[in-house]
Amino acid sequence: MKYRIGIDVGGTFTDAALINNDTYELVNTVKVPTTHTAKEGVAAGIIQVLVKIMEESDEKAEDVIFISHGTTQATNALLEGDVVKVGILTIGKGIQGAKSKNDTTMGKIALTETKYLESENRYVESETEHFGKDVRDAVTDLIKNDCKAIVAAEAFSVDNPICENEVVKECGSQDIASTATNEISKLYGLKVRTRTAVINASIMPKMLEAANMTEESIKKAGIKTPLMVMRCDGGVMTVEEVRKRPILTILSGPAAGVAGALMYEKLTNGIFLEVGGTSTDISCIKDGKVMVKYAEVGGHKTYLTSLDVRTVGIGGGSMMQISQGKLVDVGPRSAHIAGLDYEVYSNPEDMESPKLCSIRPKENDPEYAYVQCGNGKKFALSLAGAANIAGYVEERDYARGNVKAAKLAWEPLAQSMGCTVEEAAIKALVLSQNKNGAVVKALLEDYGMEKRTTLLVGGGGGASAVVPHLAEALGLKHKNAKNASVISTIGVALAMIRDTVERTIINPTQQDILTVRREAEEKALKAGAAPESIEVQVEIDNTKNVVRATAMGTTELRAKDITGKRLNSDELKKRVAETVDVGADRVENVADNGYIYSMQVPVVSKKLFGLIKSVRRPTCLIDDEGVIRIQKRNGFIKVCNGDDWKKILGQVIESHTEYNDGGKTLPNSYIVYGKRIIDLSGLLDVEHVLALAEVELQSVVPDDKLIILCSDRTD
Repeated sequence: MKYRIGIDVGGTFTDAALINNDTYELVNTVKVPTTHTAKEGVAAGIIQVLVKIMEESDEKAEDVIFISHGTTQATNALLEGDVVKVGILTIGKGIQGAKSKNDTTMGKIALTETKYLESENRYVESETEHFGKDVRDAVTDLIKNDCKAIVAAEAFSVDNPICENEVVKECGSQDIASTATNEISKLYGLKVRTRTAVINASIMPKMLEAANMTEESIKKAGIKTPLMVMRCDGGVMTVEEVRKRPILTILSGPAAGVAGALMYEKLTNGIFLEVGGTSTDISCIKDGKVMVKYAEVGGHKTYLTSLDVRTVGIGGGSMMQISQGKLVDVGPRSAHIAGLDYEVYSNPEDMESPKLCSIRPKENDPEYAYVQCGNGKKFALSLAGAANIAGYVEERDYARGNVKAAKLAWEPLAQSMGCTVEEAAIKALVLSQNKNGAVVKALLEDYGMEKRTTLLVGGGGGASAVVPHLAEALGLKHKNAKNASVISTIGVALAMIRDTVERTIINPTQQDILTVRREAEEKALKAGAAPESIEVQVEIDNTKNVVRATAMGTTELRAKDITGKRLNSDELKKRVAETVDVGADRVENVADNGYIYSMQVPVVSKKLFGLIKSVRRPTCLIDDEGVIRIQKRNGFIKVCNGDDWKKILGQVIESHTEYNDGGKTLPNSYIVYGKRIIDLSGLLDVEHVLALAEVELQSVVPDDKLIILCSDRTD
């Protein structure tokens, strides 16, 4: 048996999960305290938790074929200001050089309200006989001025990186960490590119040390498979890549939970909420892909592509704000910040004559409710307690507590409010959902998600304290992830290799698009992805003149068998019917290739007393395990063979292209080939679609059956 190990390094605990590689079943989980103060840093905790889970599971090191860890180290370094001074060596000439000096002068970059990243600049003229000596002198001078890492910055280096790379080479000879802006991003915009590179360089020394220690610890444990590290976009990368671009690990904590929702729960369209004790991280998954954006650090724009995660100060441990004995708000302070125990995880006998009191956990905080018992014990009134009282936490749920104890603790507040304990608990949940609900509604709107087919999925130990009531209030379906309390750790174990290449290209040609695609694919290959497992999606953003290619793959080629169970057509129809909320008799199997089925539900609308009739066809591409891979509000299906796909695809695209004053808008197009779904939805020109499809279908033979799906661009 082969296994995958995920290790999640948190602020308090380091968790590990052992996953069966064939079935994705959770075998075991363990945790140890995070070793911040150890000589080896967090690496000591990683090796401790690794040894513990291997011993408890009685597994051998050679059976581990994938190991990955997620860490908050980079994020914490920025939040705590634990960064080094960065030297910026700007390269240029003439008037452009003067502008470059201005664009690359960063001074102090604010990380938080009180923490800053210091930088210092030097300028070197390019295209001079003594360029090499000038670079050497500038690097030496920056080192003398206490710079511990250096950034090489030059306008248009994304097109010609020779000079920037020369600086990096010189830094290597002087044994100082360095990065070039072209290594961080291929986008134009020297100022933002330099800022991103400076933030990256500021954490390089710390992350280099941590990466080396962790990698060495894994090797000492006898595990030969390369160590992977969680990225902020939900993928993983090699340790070698961490050494070059540690910035990619920033904000990777929330990404781990989403990776779990994607790979473990196979979420296609949904909102994922990871609920902790203090806060809830909310993110969106559409068509089986995480929604990403450019991250900000200290309020500054970067070219760091990260998960679009929105954090709300509401968690299972959130306390009740009160004013004059009345409940007025929930959070953001939590029980552990106030140094209080949860009422719901105590015993009824502890609730001896509870009296309503208030506390200000931090200076200038409003009043928060707690109860002082006759035996001297103190308990916070928490959101988890409210959810248990209101009946939203099921038996055997991780967040399930002692409802009787919670009711006794809430009684004094309810009396002060002039209502029942249950009514007080519901009011707390309403206040909570007002905050979380606003974020969920914004995500639904921002990404054009259809409420009827969007699933709320809860993760984290406090999932039931937030998600069930929120879903009920918003009229959405919901579920808690299996093993929700450790979904992040599972996500680390199951995450795929991922890399994105972005280039600024005005009016890209077919060759431009294929070049960017190939570059992304090569990055995934270099990171250890099996060639046959790599899938690449290409998008063109005409508003920003950006061509973007994202490559994803696994470290080993494996069938995507999760349950091992194959469903027949009737079972798949039932699964689709449940998703789109119709009767199974209305679902039609339009086409399939034995692996992936295209299911549609015709919906007829009549206007003008039935004189005008229109038909909409909600469409799902569902695999034989019952996982919905693509879901569209209105789709068109066409079947073709391996020898005529190009002609048919061109015809289908042409017939569904919309023409207006702004030009033409192509439909979103997908091709089903074997177990693969080739995503061609991000392209804007039919020639580009056909050229990219030709690359993806190189192995097709005339007798192969292909299924083409088209949908509206906005769908």
